[in-house]
Amino acid sequence: MSITSYLSTLPLKNIVPYNGIPPKGAITFTGIPRQNPADKKKIILVQELSGEKPVVTEFKLDDILYMEEIPQAVTESGEGVPKIKIWVRKRAIGLLLEPFEVDNPVHFIGITQEAEKRLLKAQGNG
Repeated sequence: MSITSYLSTLPLKNIVPYNGIPPKGAITFTGIPRQNPADKKKIILVQELSGEKPVVTEFKLDDILYMEEIPQAVTESGEGVPKIKIWVRKRAIGLLLEPFEVDNPVHFIGITQEAEKRLLKAQGNG
């Protein structure tokens, strides 16, 4: 399925294709899009395909101002995976989904400062 056909299944009424002029009042994020299975008004972006500590974010579709397809990511098996760049309005609330190991006690894998560094790096600001 192409990213365009995938995204067409989402309610993207307020998102317009990027026209080459950087919007004021928005911050970019890139990643592999996934629809939130529990809330059709949200999108999940997987920003790192490999590694033990993936960067996974979630945004409300209403907070996304622009969207652009970018060159595909490639999995370890050589499969192409569609990627997008989105412009999220400043001051919107996003979620950073952080991995942890299920154990007794629960073992958090690189929380807070390290997660912030990875997110800034994924944005291109780190």
